[in-house]
Amino acid sequence: MAYPGYGRGFGNFHVQMPGIQIQMGQPVPETGPQVLLGGYPGYPAYSDSYPSASDPMWTYFSAVAGQDGEVDAEELQRCLTQSGISGTYSPFSLETCRLMIAMLDRDYTGKMGFNEFKELWAALNAWKQNFMAVDQDHNGTVEPHELSQAIAAMGYRLSPQALTTIVKRYSKNGRIFFDDYVACCVKLRALTDFFRGRDPLQQGFVNFLYDDVSMLFNTFDIYIKTNKPVLEEVQPECSP
Repeated sequence: MAYPGYGRGFGNFHVQMPGIQIQMGQPVPETGPQVLLGGYPGYPAYSDSYPSASDPMWTYFSAVAGQDGEVDAEELQRCLTQSGISGTYSPFSLETCRLMIAMLDRDYTGKMGFNEFKELWAALNAWKQNFMAVDQDHNGTVEPHELSQAIAAMGYRLSPQALTTIVKRYSKNGRIFFDDYVACCVKLRALTDFFRGRDPLQQGFVNFLYDDVSMLFNTFDIYIKTNKPVLEEVQPECSP
């Protein structure tokens, strides 16, 4: 069973950051998930050592993150806006930034560390490349059928009913903006990660407990409404 990846192909466009230039669409050296075409992306082994001061990504990240070495949703929004990764598209909303953190917040702190930020950056590059490929009229939005093409390009095979539900959720007046498209990609990746984590043999089917499903949806619901870590909101039941 091969799970879908995060996007196919990388572009050749650039983004300017204060003091550095990063080639968009190309994975930052030693960063991001390894995109396996036609399969589920692999996860690189991140080092636990302190990032090098010469790493341009760390220089920029640390300036935004401050002394704690992590970013919350508002700091991530400011970081991505200043980086110009959205290009000519509208900046990411705070809700989408909260979803991004929820997707990669594996320790449920409500924040994103440097390695998680680099992983997000690589994913955003791939998603943007797919969006640009289907946005043929370059107006910053895609139509429902173009969204279906973008989702298929990432390796997902969804039913017509599922695609219709996604379009209704993320479209505005029949168009899907880049911010909503990324929010959709974040949800798809998070759900795929969640499923894959319970399918170690990659058989393509799993049995879920009610608590598993409840925890998944509570994670995103809590982040969007409160931006608080899940562990602060979801407490285990105690017997009387």
